[in-house]
Amino acid sequence: MSLKSILKFVSAVGLVVFFILLLPPIVGFFYNEDVFVYLLAMFSLFIVNLAIYLILKNDEMHLGIKESIISVNVIWILLGIGGAIPMVLYTSIDPAGAFFEAISGFTTTGASAYRDVEILPKSILFHRSLMHWIGGIGIIVLGVGLLPLINPSGSLSLFKAESTGISMDKITPKIKDTANRIWAVYILFTLLDFALLMLFGMNWFDALNHAFSTISTGGFSTKNSSIGAFSDGVIWTTTFFMIISGINFLAHIRFFKGDRQCYNTEETKWYVGLIILLSLILTLIHTQSSDDSFYDSLKHAFFTVTTLATTTGFASLDYEKWGQFALVIAILAMMMSANTGSTSGGIKMIRYILFFKNIALEIKRTIQPDVITSIFVDGKQIKSSIINSIFGFFALFILTTFLLMLYLYARGFDFLTSFSTALAMVGNIGPGLNLTGPSQNYAFFSWYDKIILSFAMIIGRLECYTVFIMLGRSFWKKF
Repeated sequence: MSLKSILKFVSAVGLVVFFILLLPPIVGFFYNEDVFVYLLAMFSLFIVNLAIYLILKNDEMHLGIKESIISVNVIWILLGIGGAIPMVLYTSIDPAGAFFEAISGFTTTGASAYRDVEILPKSILFHRSLMHWIGGIGIIVLGVGLLPLINPSGSLSLFKAESTGISMDKITPKIKDTANRIWAVYILFTLLDFALLMLFGMNWFDALNHAFSTISTGGFSTKNSSIGAFSDGVIWTTTFFMIISGINFLAHIRFFKGDRQCYNTEETKWYVGLIILLSLILTLIHTQSSDDSFYDSLKHAFFTVTTLATTTGFASLDYEKWGQFALVIAILAMMMSANTGSTSGGIKMIRYILFFKNIALEIKRTIQPDVITSIFVDGKQIKSSIINSIFGFFALFILTTFLLMLYLYARGFDFLTSFSTALAMVGNIGPGLNLTGPSQNYAFFSWYDKIILSFAMIIGRLECYTVFIMLGRSFWKKF
């Protein structure tokens, strides 16, 4: 294992991230806020990373899978600590709450430890949204795309260690070029969303913050009532861009290259189809349980299902008041998740597709033992190793969620709060139900609860394997 390679890469990513995080103090200065200490803190972190990088500048970097996995885990923890510093300095939040907020930001979970976000300084609000935006497309994609010091094999290892989904695809021969194209599309969508939000009545500050949170499928808002504080045009625009951000970004790249069949995949069809189906069911439920018109019910239902399915975590109103059936639909949407290669968290739709296809295949083999069949997705045969890894992921995801749920239940919280909060943390969804519902927050948890929930978010963001693999002896011996 090469410690110098790990330190060099971590410091290089830190250079880029903390340089970007110099932007919030500039926003604060524009609003006449005292941001000197804030600027000094971020600049100090930048200098520390620069010093480490310069010391190791002449050391060749060797990033194998072991170094990449360690680097990824270290980066997420250090970014949580670095991102927490301005919030500790400029708000009344405790260090554990600030760490929770920062991890929630970078993992694009969107769960907040603040009771009232509208009293926060503009610089801190921007800082929260910017953490979303940086983390949304992946810290490692940022590193691979912007840091030419990484060799191709190292880039591939990092992509495998941090990318979400069942396999790692690329559009161009070089991973770095693919990462750069992903960032280009990411920035384009952010600018389009920003422009439309301003067109529908948001001021530039709210529009930029919500564009960051939407495209990253994060969920931090500048308002206590979230998107519900804005116009219908804002709600529909946000719904559209959440759906777009929940689709594989490699498909978006293919679209801009002229491939009009790029969205014609089983995963995208199931993803969009289930959003429509669950939204229509929730519309009927809302129509029956409230005095809202069919249009308002449709608007809020589509928004609610989309924000939960894409693990964004915005709210347009409190859907917990719609009755028990509505809560069932909300839980289904939370478990559904979006596409692999998107900014969304959760299990990912392709895993469900392969899970149920494998079950159907096993049933067929039971009835007809002599029949040799395989699983196909979009006409491509799926390797048995991928199927095995999917079942392994399901096991780890369920185990992690179950253990966290047991912990919360043992702490004295009711079952619905414990279950939904565990699912929301590991799935990077944001709001849960009951005490952590869409109109609530996570401020009431103790400091040690927040630390445990923070690590649950990291485990979910890195899709379990990348964290749990470090707990095995074979990981440290084999490589």
